[in-house]
Amino acid sequence: MNRLAVRVNVSRSSSTGFRRTPIEPSSLSRTRAWVESFVVAHDICPFAGREVRRDAIRYAVAEASDLEGLLHELVAECRRLDADAGLATTLLIAPVGMDDFDDYLDWLELAERLMEELGYAGIYQLASFHPDYVFEGVAADDPANATNRSPCPMLHILREAELERAIAHHADPEGIPERNMALLRAPGSRALARSRQLLDRTSDGPGE
Repeated sequence: MNRLAVRVNVSRSSSTGFRRTPIEPSSLSRTRAWVESFVVAHDICPFAGREVRRDAIRYAVAEASDLEGLLHELVAECRRLDADAGLATTLLIAPVGMDDFDDYLDWLELAERLMEELGYAGIYQLASFHPDYVFEGVAADDPANATNRSPCPMLHILREAELERAIAHHADPEGIPERNMALLRAPGSRALARSRQLLDRTSDGPGE
């Protein structure tokens, strides 16, 4: 599988002792463009548009590049959500350190375990996104993987109560994944073309 190249800078020590790297400015803007012009514009997540309009999504770019530091940043973002009821959800973007999908899955597994240990089960849940995301049992080149392929590796922290309310008001929440797969697998899919454009680091910008 082709890996999305991520520019790794020489890390420097922080006051916390975790390795931190200079943040690539485009990681935030590319993620925001992906949310607005792929996830929302093509209705990949029918619940995201409302939060974009309310400006209730926090885009947090991780400074850490190591596993322990990224876990600490996840906890900090959960505590920020605890303290700010106006935030609906947070995207914790890891522009450096998690470009390998297997490394990312290790982060995800430890993150879910940590959330449970800290008592966040039933309060927050994590959704996973990565440039090389592959669903279990699905070929790497299957267009359906694009639903979870994002410009940078990231963890999406969702408020479980809000998610449940949104699902309760949706006519067919169980049909969302099938609808997305059909949309992306369709010949000449504009949604798939847009996803590929947004994930292409050689492109000049967000485009449409």
